[in-house]
Amino acid sequence: MQPQTEQKIILIVRDTRLDELVARHNTVAQTKFYIEHLGADFTDYQIEDQHYKTSVLTAERSLRKIGRVQKLHRAFLPNFIFGDQDIIVTLGQDGLVANTIKYLRHQPVVGVNPDPCRWDGVLLPFKVEDLNKIVPEVIAQKRRAKQITMAKAELCDGQALYAVNDFFVGARTHVSAKYRIRVGKQQEDHSSSGIIISTGLGSTGWLKSVVTGAVGIANHVIDTLPNGDIQSAFAWDADYLLYSVREPFPSHTTATSLIFGRIDNSTPLLVESQMAENGVIFSDGMVDDFLSFNAGLYATITIAANYGRLVV
Repeated sequence: MQPQTEQKIILIVRDTRLDELVARHNTVAQTKFYIEHLGADFTDYQIEDQHYKTSVLTAERSLRKIGRVQKLHRAFLPNFIFGDQDIIVTLGQDGLVANTIKYLRHQPVVGVNPDPCRWDGVLLPFKVEDLNKIVPEVIAQKRRAKQITMAKAELCDGQALYAVNDFFVGARTHVSAKYRIRVGKQQEDHSSSGIIISTGLGSTGWLKSVVTGAVGIANHVIDTLPNGDIQSAFAWDADYLLYSVREPFPSHTTATSLIFGRIDNSTPLLVESQMAENGVIFSDGMVDDFLSFNAGLYATITIAANYGRLVV
């Protein structure tokens, strides 16, 4: 059957838990032995795997009736060149949407939940069976897309990294990160577990965890806000970012006043590394896709010129 249009549609897929385990243990039989030996239910892994792969086949079949389809594994996202007119369909969990958007230039993204009974899918408003209706509407520009602010971290040597959810700046291992932080006219040296810089999209994720933990400790220690509710989320298209320093340590040489705040294009966050080794900046939980951030380097973190477009 000929497609309805010549529109190029990129279908982004990922491995299942079973795929990842088989890659480690070589065969399904050995994987099953490993899981059951630990007392876990191997059936759940099989059901998830089968459901996802059925969803991929169904989605691909539906999309090929609409346009030219290219299936792309998430592992190839960093090196793939997207066309300006491409329509992107992600089939996976919320993290796949974020990991995809960071490599795009305003192309619309259709987030599809392959298993609504298993995943809540905050960024996955559609089901596989919706594709026949949604994608033609996107092609005809009859579907609204929600704009998503992205963050950019640029090193003094010209290297840059983008984030859809958040940045982590700190040590690769579980040791204290040493750095100098500057916001506006204020600056100080820090020793901490690192800095989280969050976009509006990511404000319900890592940032919320940091704020919830901090307020929880404060409540326990000083018995304040007994009925308080944590409302750390802000708009996806907000023209600012929030940063939060994790576990800042006060000493004779390190301070703790610049630990939480707002940054934007007029007031960026500047961080100078004081770590001899293992300093990193990574984004959106992708630990292996990082910038080395060791002594002598400094980073400027602010709003990116690029932005995401999530079809709603």
